[in-house]
Amino acid sequence: MRRLLAVAILLALPLATLRAQEPSQLESYIRLHYTKQEHMVPMRDGVKLFTAVYLPKDTTIKYPILMRRTPYSSMPYGVDKYPQTLGPSELFVKAGYIFVSQDVRGRFMSEGTFEQVRPHVTNKSGPKDIDESSDTYDTVEWLIKNVPGHNGRVGMYGISYPGFYCSAGMIDHHPALVAVSPQAPVGDWYFDDFLHNGAFFLSHAYRWLMANAAERKTPTSEKPPPVTYPTTDGYQLFLSAGSMEAVNKQFIQDKVPFWNEMMQHPNRDEFWQKRAILPHLKKVSPAVMVVGGWYDAEDLYGTFKTYHAVEKQNPGVNNVLVVGPWHHGGWSSIEGEKLGSAQFGSKTSVFYRAEIELPFFEKYLKDEKRPAPAEATVFETGSNNWRTFDAWPPKDVQSKQLFLHEGGKLDSTRPSGAAAFDEFVSDPAKPVPFSEKITPSMAIEYMTDDQRFAARRPDVLVYQTAAFEDDTVVAGPLDVDLWVSTTGTDADFIVKLIDVFPDSSEAAAQPNYQMLLRSEVFRGRYRNSFEKPEAFVPGQPARIRLELLDVLHRFQKGHRLMLHIQSTWFPLVDRNPQKFVPNIYFAKPEDYQKATHRVYRGGEQATSVKFGVLPAAK
Repeated sequence: MRRLLAVAILLALPLATLRAQEPSQLESYIRLHYTKQEHMVPMRDGVKLFTAVYLPKDTTIKYPILMRRTPYSSMPYGVDKYPQTLGPSELFVKAGYIFVSQDVRGRFMSEGTFEQVRPHVTNKSGPKDIDESSDTYDTVEWLIKNVPGHNGRVGMYGISYPGFYCSAGMIDHHPALVAVSPQAPVGDWYFDDFLHNGAFFLSHAYRWLMANAAERKTPTSEKPPPVTYPTTDGYQLFLSAGSMEAVNKQFIQDKVPFWNEMMQHPNRDEFWQKRAILPHLKKVSPAVMVVGGWYDAEDLYGTFKTYHAVEKQNPGVNNVLVVGPWHHGGWSSIEGEKLGSAQFGSKTSVFYRAEIELPFFEKYLKDEKRPAPAEATVFETGSNNWRTFDAWPPKDVQSKQLFLHEGGKLDSTRPSGAAAFDEFVSDPAKPVPFSEKITPSMAIEYMTDDQRFAARRPDVLVYQTAAFEDDTVVAGPLDVDLWVSTTGTDADFIVKLIDVFPDSSEAAAQPNYQMLLRSEVFRGRYRNSFEKPEAFVPGQPARIRLELLDVLHRFQKGHRLMLHIQSTWFPLVDRNPQKFVPNIYFAKPEDYQKATHRVYRGGEQATSVKFGVLPAAK
């Protein structure tokens, strides 16, 4: 009764009030109500993993175990040191759980050797055949046998890399593991985070790897120092380096082994294939809630592909999807009212934490009388409303296709006649910036940035529809059929989907705002195979099929849908030299050359974008 009353009081308070507390207040509450233990938990091969356990001091009832496995440290270390919060959010602290945080193998205070996105071992023949699935199983087994006061049920949660460990942990899982929430999980590192369709996300990879991938000689409680940059102008910093080899020599100085490994594997060879967890998401039976953000600049691919892989490979599984208007991890760290210039009309993250996330774990770990979550709970941007569906993508979408036309027009009429085209000169010495913001890293707001700065450049092609006469709701993935040619032998192509707000009027709170909704890059050498790159034949049209991933967005009456097509996106994406070289990462400064690219819009080579449209809700 006391626990239920505490939860009721907590949920009655605005979460902003809780967040406004000094961190020490919540930490003091944790210290007063929880006892901390630290253990070195043995795995089947003898390696021991550092595991912190926080036990409620109230022993009148039994609690479920809620665990996070992380490469980012289970600090603070020491049984007398307590964190500022526990679990996915503050709400869990007073709801009552046994919290577990574990350093994964080879990180911080755990023994063993760390491997980036450790490959899954399907057939294990002995105790030496370990992976993240087996380490999770062994950890749960130890917790069930050695931690007092639990109710026999274990849940897992984690964002990004810890989300990957959730995915791995629910394969061949321990019977006690009954609820798992992979949030923005890494799904396939050739399409998540550092690589997008073969193109290298330079500014993101540089910051993350410098901060998280240096070699660890022995177990340590110390975090590496923060990343420092010679200048805050990342565009100039990476441009002046001249080549990817120079970035390593000048700035990284061979201190990050995984950077060097990536540079040796530009193609999707075995090195990358074995790191994809998606094909192994089988034998999954816990309740699963996959969570992500529409504006996740890191693991948007992993969110949708994980949900679909679990759904497809585990018939009948209790697997649901939640997507809100958030940047990477924003559902746990901010109130969620806005991102950059985009406004969402309410505290979307606060709602998620109280009304979606906590009820999910309360239902499946405690048998609380809660309704089951919808198959898909997604936030409709443009109208700023939460919607639920019994499938994702929604079953009742109608397919729509838009084609490029002369004069920058975009409509549903398929062009006839001979192949027509628009062209632009792409100069690696003057690449299109990915954002107006001067920053050395990947600014999370870029996914909602106003695109007028790019639309005004001569090396960006712009196409847009007429103003919508009625609200139009676009739902699900967007597929681009892109026909191009180049005077060079290699090229990247970026496609951006944009909501163009009306000009100054009572209906336009942000007149002429070109709000980025979805964008993606494709490294042209991989148009036929990610394993076997091919040079372009100069002047010969070639087809690229590009998936822009999912949206749920309402284009309001009077708005327009716009597409941008360009070939550089710097320094978010490294520069393509536009001359085919066997390993693009070792292109020399003299290999970088101007090229004229054509985008075709007629006849058999009509570039188009295809997507689903929902009936507009009244």
